[in-house]
Amino acid sequence: MAESRATVVTPDVIPRSAAERDDRPLAGIGLMAVGVSSLPLMDGIAKYLSAEYHVLQIAWARYLFHLLILIGLLAGRLTWRALWPEQPALQLVRSGFLLATTLCYFGAVSYLPLADVLTLAFIGPIVSTALAPVALGEYVGPARWGAVIVGFVGALIVIRPGLAVFHWASLLALGAGISYGAYLLATRRLSGSGRPLVTLLHTAGLGVVVLSALLPVVWRSPTPSAWAWMIAMGALGAVAHFFIIRAFEYASAPAVAPVSYTEIVAATAVGWAAFGDLPDRWTWAGVSIIVASGIFISFREGHARRVRVIPASDAGMPNQTGRHSNARVH
Repeated sequence: MAESRATVVTPDVIPRSAAERDDRPLAGIGLMAVGVSSLPLMDGIAKYLSAEYHVLQIAWARYLFHLLILIGLLAGRLTWRALWPEQPALQLVRSGFLLATTLCYFGAVSYLPLADVLTLAFIGPIVSTALAPVALGEYVGPARWGAVIVGFVGALIVIRPGLAVFHWASLLALGAGISYGAYLLATRRLSGSGRPLVTLLHTAGLGVVVLSALLPVVWRSPTPSAWAWMIAMGALGAVAHFFIIRAFEYASAPAVAPVSYTEIVAATAVGWAAFGDLPDRWTWAGVSIIVASGIFISFREGHARRVRVIPASDAGMPNQTGRHSNARVH
C-alpha cells in the first residue's frame, strides 16, 4: 500500500541471486519481521495526523522525510551517473503506481481500521499474478488462477459490498491493492536494473515533486508536535525499507514471504492500542483467505522461477529466483 505499507515483498527490493546472497535464513526472517512490523507504526501516525491534516500533506511529509534520510545514507557513496536509472520511463511509471498506492492507502486509513485497510492492500500480489499474462507474457497455471479467485473472494468478504457494514473507503483500500499490484509488475520488469536504495531514491523523489506541486491547495501549518510526528513517519518508512532490503541479503523471497504477513498482526495491535479498533470475525475470515492465497502464489511463483532459471544459472547468468514476494510497502 504502502511505500504500503501490502506495503507484500517486492517493494523497492530487487533480491540478490542465490550466488550473491549470504544464506542466513533466520537473520533474513528476523529482519523482515522488524521491517514489516515498523510499517503499521507509520500508518498509525498517518491515521492520527489525518484528523487535522489533508492526506496529500501527510503523504508529502512521508515522502519528504523519507527522501532526506535516503539522501543522508547515500551521500558520498554514489556518483551522479550511478543515480541515473537505466529505464527512466519505466521507473517513472513504477513510482507513479506507488504514489497512487500511498494516497489511496493513507486516504483509507483516515476512515477505516488499519488492519482492514492492510488486508485489502495485500491483494497486490494477487492482482499482479492475474495481470502477469498480459503485462509480462507469463504463463499462470490453473493452480495460481484458483488462488487468484480465492484471494478476491477473501477481499469481498472483508469489503462486504451491499451490506450495512460496507464503507466507501473500502474502495480506496481496494484501489491501493490494485495500484500496488501494478507497481509489483513494473518492479518485476525492472528486476536487476538498479540498486534498491537508488530505486527508493527515485520513488521518493517523484512523490516529493508531485505532492509539492499540489501542497499549496491543502496546506495547513503544522504544529511543532505535528512536525515531529511527520519526521517520525518518514523515518519509520526509511527504517522499514532498509530492514526489508537487508532481509533479502540473507534469505530468499519464498523464505521470508510468509513473515511479511505478520504485518497484519502488527497493524491489529497498533489499531487496537491507539484507536480501539479490532477486526470483526468476518474480516479475520477474509484475512485468512487472502493470506493463504498470497502465500500459495508466492511459493508457486518461486518454484516456477527456480525451474526457469536453472539453465541460465548453469551458464553463469544471473539467477533471478524470488524477485517477487509479499512485503507491502507504501
